[in-house]
Amino acid sequence: MTDETITSRGTVTIATARCKGCELCIPACPPQVLAMSNAVNELGLRYPELTPGCTGCGACLLVCPDFVFAVYQFETPVEHEGSG
Repeated sequence: MTDETITSRGTVTIATARCKGCELCIPACPPQVLAMSNAVNELGLRYPELTPGCTGCGACLLVCPDFVFAVYQFETPVEHEGSG
């Protein structure tokens, strides 16, 4: 494994308590930085988690029937340490 730098140009917040676990956001995410958690919310359903590399494109927001995403774009990109 080698260390790599991942750049994020945005981020999302996820209202996990409202998520019904439909997973529509997972394939809709162009940078593929959303994945379903192993944890469950108060409804007993899995919810998406964000990993570094979000672009703030809003695709997740557009496909989510439960409006669990809020999208933010950074004025200056943020660097994250990752491993590949």
